[in-house]
Amino acid sequence: MSHLPEKIYKEITNLCSLGDGLVEEQKYSQALNKYFEALDLLPQPETEWEASTWILTAIGDTNFIMKNYEVGRDNLASAMHCPGAIGNPFIHMRLGQCRYELGEYEKAADEFARAFLLEGEEIFKAEDKKYLNFVKSKLSEPNGGWDEKKKSWWKFW
Repeated sequence: MSHLPEKIYKEITNLCSLGDGLVEEQKYSQALNKYFEALDLLPQPETEWEASTWILTAIGDTNFIMKNYEVGRDNLASAMHCPGAIGNPFIHMRLGQCRYELGEYEKAADEFARAFLLEGEEIFKAEDKKYLNFVKSKLSEPNGGWDEKKKSWWKFW
């Protein structure tokens, strides 16, 4: 995989940092503008760059926070075509949340299960309990319960 030129990489990370700060200030539209500025700096095809993974994830995450689930789903699904996205528990969880909120329960269950199998309950800790309850309703609980330390539940998926 090629590396971005240092100047472009620094500009992208600066714009994303500004976007992250704006999200913390709940200035979501302004944050999205910074993330899209960063995305626009990537050479084509943008899906070949690792930076596209975290930029699209930041965009999708912000869309989710804004309850713009359809756009969030689309941005997070696009992130899945970028390096390192498949197997990233946060991206799977957030994509699952968007799909859940859109009533796409089968696809949501698949994304939640991936996040759960990678990180267990911890990935859902700061989220609405309905998401964890939903994924657990789709998986078979192992004998002895959901043992976080043994992670024995993966055998029952």
